[in-house]
Amino acid sequence: MFKDEAEFEKIVGGFNIDNKPNPVHCEKLRRQMLSAFGETAKQSAAEGTAFQTLRRTIMKSPIVKLAAAAVIIIAAMIGAHQFLKPDDTDVTMVDVAKVDNGTSEPIYTGTPELVEIEIELPKPMFVGTPQDTRVPNLEKPLGKPRPPFLAPVGTKNVALEKPIASSDEEPIIGEIEMITDDDKEAADGSYVELGPFLQHITIDLEAMHNIYAIVIWHYHKQARVYFDVVAQVADDPDFITNVRTLFNNDIDNSSGLGVGKDKHYTETHEGKLIDAKGIKARYVRLYSNGNTGNDLNHYIEVAVYGKPVQ
Repeated sequence: MFKDEAEFEKIVGGFNIDNKPNPVHCEKLRRQMLSAFGETAKQSAAEGTAFQTLRRTIMKSPIVKLAAAAVIIIAAMIGAHQFLKPDDTDVTMVDVAKVDNGTSEPIYTGTPELVEIEIELPKPMFVGTPQDTRVPNLEKPLGKPRPPFLAPVGTKNVALEKPIASSDEEPIIGEIEMITDDDKEAADGSYVELGPFLQHITIDLEAMHNIYAIVIWHYHKQARVYFDVVAQVADDPDFITNVRTLFNNDIDNSSGLGVGKDKHYTETHEGKLIDAKGIKARYVRLYSNGNTGNDLNHYIEVAVYGKPVQ
C-alpha cells in the first residue's frame, strides 16, 4: 500500500502519537508482576509442604506400609503370570509326536488328549418283512456311518463281563450275563428277551468311573423302534443316591420317570450311542417298554466306555 517506510513514518507522525514509555506505567507494571510471582511461589510452597507432611504421616503407619507392600507383591505376581506357562495342575501336555504344529515345543491345552474309541460293530443283518416303524418324534436316519466318537486316552468298555441284574429275573430267552459278553451279533442265541411292559437292567461297574459313552444294541435283526428308552446312572444299586438321566425318549411319561425330550430311533447294527460326557458313576440302568414289533424287551449287548476315577 505504501511505497517505502519513509512515507509510512510520515503518515504515522501526523497522528502525534507519543511512542515513549511512561515511567510511571512501567513501574506499576513491574510491581504487579512481582506480586503475582510471589503469590504463586507461596502457593506452590504451601502445597509442597502439605504433601510432604501427608506422605510422612502415611508412611509412619504400619498398616499402610503393609498394604503398600501387598499391592507391590500382587502387581509382581500378575506381571509374572503373563509370562509363565500354565502348570500341570491346569492343563495337559499333548505328545508333540502326535500333533504337527511345525515346532518341537510341547503343546499345552485345557483338556485331556482325545482319541477315537474303538467300537467293534457287528455285521448288518436285516431279515424278514420290513416293520412299520413310523412313530412320533422319530429321528431321521443318518444315511452314512456314525462319526467317530472321541474320548480321553485309555477309555475302554468297562462294562465287559461286569455283574448285571434285571427287573425280569427269569428272561424268556437267554441269560442276563449275555448282555455284557461282547457278542453284538443279531443271530439266534446272541440276544436276551425280557418280559412285556416296562423292564430295566442294571450294570455294576464295581467302582466309580468317568463314563464317556454308552452304546446299546437292543435288537438289530429287524428295523424296530423301542419305546421309553431311558438311560440313568447312580452311585448305588437301588438308584436312590445321585441319580442322573442321560437319555429319555419317553414322550408321554408312561414309564413314570419323567417326560423325555430325546427322539425315538430305529435299531441298526451300529447300536445307539449316548454321550455321557465323562459323568462319574458306578451303576448304569437302562429301561425299555416294548417295541414296534411286539410288547417284549430285548438286549443283545450294552457297552459302557469309560475310565476308573483317579
